[in-house]
Amino acid sequence: MDILGYDFMTNALLGALFAAITAGLAGTYIVSRRMVFLGGGITHASFGGIGIGYFFGFNPIVGASLFGVASALCVEYLSVRQKIREDSAIGILWALGMATGIIFIYLTPGYAPDLMGYLFGSLLTISTGDIVALGVLSLVLISYFTVFYRTLMYISYDETYARTYSSSVSIFKYITTALVALAVVLNIRMAGIILVLSLLTIPPNIAMIFTSSYLKIIIGSIIVGFAGTVTGLVISYFINIPTGATIVFVLALIWIISKLLRGWVEKRW
Repeated sequence: MDILGYDFMTNALLGALFAAITAGLAGTYIVSRRMVFLGGGITHASFGGIGIGYFFGFNPIVGASLFGVASALCVEYLSVRQKIREDSAIGILWALGMATGIIFIYLTPGYAPDLMGYLFGSLLTISTGDIVALGVLSLVLISYFTVFYRTLMYISYDETYARTYSSSVSIFKYITTALVALAVVLNIRMAGIILVLSLLTIPPNIAMIFTSSYLKIIIGSIIVGFAGTVTGLVISYFINIPTGATIVFVLALIWIISKLLRGWVEKRW
């Protein structure tokens, strides 16, 4: 059976492409800056926005986006201006977001039918609106990283040196953190709150096994992310198992194989 003949599968493939681009760019930044925990914090804090969206009757992803961006910017502000340790600020906002979401969902009359989709994700059920949002964010991230490539690379690896290269490092950090937050939130529909962080962290780590070039890590992350997502999508379709979990499992398997392959090559040569 030609699975591409289904509209939902075409949407899923487009979603996989845009998810790979957004997660590859945002993921390379947070992994290189060693701030993966921030991604987890944004993911769980955004649950507060989902709960607020359900309670007031608007799109939960809009609420999650606002809540996620606000939380990410708060972490940057608190860690820089208020001298609060970044991990502490993330932990506080992480807990606050989850608590807020639980309270508002509990207060919402009736049953939240899509809640499991936000928690665990399903690439097969993404809407045209989700694809458009991811497509727009992909274009924004590609343009942003292309124009400010060197500055972002320096910030990722050595913030002190970056300040000698540009006087606007703080502004770039705030903007990039906000874009990372949007990438995290918009990919929630792919893998869910529980697993979305894997989409941002596993592909860059796979690419880093084979290269140390920032540009090659980005490109490798996008390629690996797309290949792993499509593979997981096809497997989940035929075996009838959760899409998000299957994608993460495939990516983790690629990472293990890559580590073993790199170790074998180094020993052999």
